[in-house]
Order: sequence, then C-alpha cells, then structure tokens
Amino acid sequence: MNPMRYVLAMITLLFSLTAFAPIEDSDAVVGTWLNGTKKGHVQIYKQGGTYFGKLVWLGQPTDPATGKPRTDEKNTDQSKRSRPLMNMVLMYNFKYDGGNVWSDGKIYNPEDGKEYNCKMTLKDNNTLLVRGYVGISLLGKTQTWTRIK
Repeated sequence: MNPMRYVLAMITLLFSLTAFAPIEDSDAVVGTWLNGTKKGHVQIYKQGGTYFGKLVWLGQPTDPATGKPRTDEKNTDQSKRSRPLMNMVLMYNFKYDGGNVWSDGKIYNPEDGKEYNCKMTLKDNNTLLVRGYVGISLLGKTQTWTRIK
C-alpha cells in the first residue's frame, strides 16, 4: 500500500471515530427545565464549581384559598413554612462526574417538605433524568424533565 494512501486512510478513520464521540460538557445541564410533575420550571445554573436549581415558574403560583403567593407550607422546619416557593433554591451542590452525570447533590421537594439525595443524568440535550433517593440510589424515584431553554 502506498504510504501516503495509508496516512490518508488513518486520518479519515480517526476523524470518523471522533465525530461520534460524546462531547464532555459539564455545563450541558444548565438551562430551564419543566419538572416531571409539569407543575414548575427549574432553572439550573452553575455557581463556583457546583450546580444549583431554583424554582422560576409555578403552574399555580398563588394559594387558591388565600390568593397569596404559595409558600413552603409543608416544610418539616416550621420556621421555613412562610418562605415563598418562587425563586427558592430546590437543588444544590451537584458535581459533574463526566459522561453526562451530575451527582452528590440534594433536592428539596416542596410537595412533601423533604430533602433527598439526588443525581441528574442528561439523556439527550432536551431530556434530563432526575433521581431523588434516600441512602442509596437504588431506593429512589426518577422523574423525566424536559428542557424549555
């Protein structure tokens, strides 16, 4: 085989293999997501070297009984029950593990007032699997979130 032809073949092979390699992007999770219950939008952002998520939209932003903005009424800490849900940080301290996974974070669920360990996996650019769990990841629940922007 001609040496030049061999070099060209190797370069072509190299480019074709790298064209389909996953792109490692630690900030790929940053954006606004519709949560799994479809009741809220969570904006995920990076602060320092970790990732956080705050509630930026609610399907029902006011309490139907009072007409006032919804608060964290189910929080296990009674002193926090009057804080507004809007712009509340619900997710914190996620670290990028590579391979489209962010872990070691915590997620707060205002629907039951509890905090859970959490892991996020970016399935594709517009689909985020958010797994909240107690203890080990095996004992948990996964929600599918959809990117809004």
